[in-house]
Amino acid sequence: MIVKHAYEDLGNANHGWLNAHYHFSFSEYYDPSKLSHGELLVINDDIIAPQTGFATHGHNDMEIITYVRRGAISHEDSQGNKGRTSAGNVQVMSAGSGIRHSEHNLENEETNLYQIWIAPNQQGVEPRWDLAEFPKEPVTDRLTLLVSGDKQAPLWIHQDARIYAGNLNAGTELTHNIKGKAYVLISEGEMQVDGIECKRGDGFAISDETSVSLSAKTDCEVLVIEVPGLSEAR
Repeated sequence: MIVKHAYEDLGNANHGWLNAHYHFSFSEYYDPSKLSHGELLVINDDIIAPQTGFATHGHNDMEIITYVRRGAISHEDSQGNKGRTSAGNVQVMSAGSGIRHSEHNLENEETNLYQIWIAPNQQGVEPRWDLAEFPKEPVTDRLTLLVSGDKQAPLWIHQDARIYAGNLNAGTELTHNIKGKAYVLISEGEMQVDGIECKRGDGFAISDETSVSLSAKTDCEVLVIEVPGLSEAR
């Protein structure tokens, strides 16, 4: 089963410095049909104004992944970590037993990013943060693995989940094999997902499928998030 979540139908909160679109219920936005997708709890499509950001705040027992689409985000946390993640790259934070952090757009342009929260399979772990850079060259036959529960992956988290991404040139077609539940994000461009037309900002919740076909109508950027789907996490 594949369910399209069109960008214009997402939850939205515009705070001036932050314009957020919610794929699932978050903060004051509540839709009982969009609580989670298995262990995938949050996908926020955030646009952050220059020289603004999220002040220091805390989390625990959550795997938080940030995929920067445009601009950059600067991170600082209570573990002493500091770093800047630029467009096309990824940071992960395992909140574990508790961590406080801030995220700021210190650039002179808007930053657009996906904020992704995944429920962990372990509680109370040692908090950690990491980032990685990834190649920007277009893919032709398979998406690039960014994040997984395997510690040999470029970035790892405390969950049997995977996040893939890729830039596709117009006309590229590929099939992505799925393990568990999946959520597809169209970060840029126009394409077809299993023959369904979609555009920048759209998402697809996929259940009980073993693969999904991706066909780029224009130059595109796409992400696929896979989670075990063993239970609804909230």
